[in-house]
Formats: sequence, C-alpha cells, structure tokens
Amino acid sequence: MNINYENPQFFELAEAQTRQYIDAESAWRALEDARLAAGEVRGSMMWREQSGRRYLVRVSATGGQTSLGPASPENEQIYERFMARKTAVEARLKQLRTTVQQHIRLNRALRIGRVPNLVVETLNALASAGLQTHFLTVGTHALYAYETACGVRVQTEATATQDIDLLLDTRKYLRFATTMQRLDTSLLSIFQKVDKTFVLRDDQKYTAVNASGFEIDVIRRTAQTRAGTDPHPLRVSAFEDDFWAVQVASGQALLDGGRFTQMVVATNGSMATMHAPSPDSFVRIKTALSQQRDRDPLKRRKDSLQAQVVAQLLDAHDLRHVVNARVRPEAKAEDL
Repeated sequence: MNINYENPQFFELAEAQTRQYIDAESAWRALEDARLAAGEVRGSMMWREQSGRRYLVRVSATGGQTSLGPASPENEQIYERFMARKTAVEARLKQLRTTVQQHIRLNRALRIGRVPNLVVETLNALASAGLQTHFLTVGTHALYAYETACGVRVQTEATATQDIDLLLDTRKYLRFATTMQRLDTSLLSIFQKVDKTFVLRDDQKYTAVNASGFEIDVIRRTAQTRAGTDPHPLRVSAFEDDFWAVQVASGQALLDGGRFTQMVVATNGSMATMHAPSPDSFVRIKTALSQQRDRDPLKRRKDSLQAQVVAQLLDAHDLRHVVNARVRPEAKAEDL
C-alpha cells in the first residue's frame, strides 16, 4: 500500500490490490445477477394425472401449486423452456459461488478489504431477505463505499466507529411492509442470524446492540403529513420485539440526494453491496452538522473531518466521475 504524501489522509491501494478488487467486483456483480435470475425460476413444474388427463402444475418455492391447464403443445413448450432455463441458471449460480469463494480467499490474502466483518454480514443479511434497497447505509460507514470507489483508504480516525446507521426509506413503506409480512420475521431476527447476541436497548428501541458493544441504529426521515402513507411512530414489523425507527432531521436530504452503490470488502475478504447516500449529499449534511452549536463537540469535529475527506475524494480522486455513473435518483413518494 502506498502513502499519498500530497494528501496524507489517503492511502492508495497497490496495483495488485486494485486488479484483484476489479476482478472480484466483476464476479460479485455476476453472482448478484445470477441470484436474481434464480429467483425468477424458484420452485418447479411438474405433470399431474387427473381424471385421465395430464395437467401442467407450477409449484412455488413455498409448496403452493397452481394448475396451468391440460397438456398441449403450448404447455409442453412452457415446461421444457422453464426446466431448461432453471437447469442453466442453477449451474451458473453454482459456478459463480465457487468463483466468488476463490476471490474471497484472494481478497483476504492481498488484504483488499477493511470494512468490519459484521457490517458486511449485516448488509448481506438484508440482501438475502430482499430488503437491501429499502435501506441506505449513512454516517461513518458510508465512507467505505466512497474510498473503495477511488481505490484508496481513508485515515482510521475518520472511519472509526462502533455503530452502523441504516436509513429506512419510508417513501416505499408499503413495499417494505409487504416484504416484511411475507418474510414473517422481525428485522431484529434477521440481524440475529448474523450475531445472535443482538438485542434491543430498553431505553432506545431504534438501537440493537451485541455482546461486543456494536450497535445497529434504524433511522428514518421526519414523518410527512399525508395520513396513512408515512406512519409514525413506526415499528418496522408486526413483531412486538422489533425496532422502532427514529426520526432524523437529515433523513429527507439523504434520500433526495440519490443512491450511491458500491461493492465493499470485509477484512476477512467477504463482499457485500453497500447502498449509501450520494457523496455530495454526505458532504453537505456533514458540514451542516459540524456547524450546529448544540451538537456534541466530539461529533462536530468528526463531522467536519468526514466532510473534508469526502470533498477531497470528490475533487482529487475522480469520485465525481464515478458518482455520475453510479448515483441513481430516488423515486419521489408520489411515484411509489
């Protein structure tokens, strides 16, 4: 790893590390696409004899069965196409999982990542549940997405933290609630699959803390006035022992700035996709927080440092070019 002496806040990745990251990201993106394709062919199809006739039956992943009608040339083609695609998709998914495991080992050997393992595991738990697009990783951990996009590492002082802030996009609340209902589990239970010691704090129901003191905060924008579309107080599932998302004044601005998506790597080499606020939004909000006189002085100093770091990444490390390609505007509430 090379030190950037012109800007000592950044450490540039070595050429071998950069090459490995690029290769690993390509494999990871392919695996994500393969998972999506596999989701489209979940379950199976089969032929069933009934009253002397053959019927094509679609079997869902949960065991539900739907008849697609009696045997016919059209249904024969539907069956053959489905089974051929399912076989091909599953074979590709299996191969890509093997490839990604190889990259995880190389990432670890070359010390590609430095995101805390627990953070990557938490992001992957959300992805496995189909909830990843409903949250933005905001605050300190967003720096990992920005530095990774630039092929550098930010000094430890700016990234040191023992908590992760997850901003729930309540503009898509109905979609989120429908997914949670289908999962029939709590958000806390999803995180407990990563670390079973996570429990909600008695005095702060938007925070879960594990046995090591690491915290997950679930936050949201300030509730809007339209009745029924943006409920508050908001428990994130129907389960009694679950998060109550807390309002933060900067939530709307973080959402309005767009979504910056980047693959990040843990210290153990594992990978996850992080959705973070746009870097421009991050700089504006952190700068504003650093100027609030009623804010804790230690937090204000860290806010200022982080705003400076990301501003320098935007200006000096080609992050703005990456932003133009990777930030997607968020849909407005009336469009959802």
